[in-house]
Amino acid sequence: MSHPLFDLLQQLESAKISFALGRHRPDSVLVTITLVGERVEADVFEDGHMEVSRFLGNEEIAGDQALIIELIRQEICK
Repeated sequence: MSHPLFDLLQQLESAKISFALGRHRPDSVLVTITLVGERVEADVFEDGHMEVSRFLGNEEIAGDQALIIELIRQEICK
């Protein structure tokens, strides 16, 4: 069984979407995703859940893993 972090990285690489990895908290890995006109930060936790922030003028948590999957789908469809 794969971990959601590796699944996410594979999806981003397959879609040729730019990203960077960071570690700013002891309990998660930060995946910073660069899309046209926005930036997305996904904190992926050891238990596999994600907290996703989408930067379109605010810094609220915008969703979870489902949001990342939808954003990747939208990029592929462009």
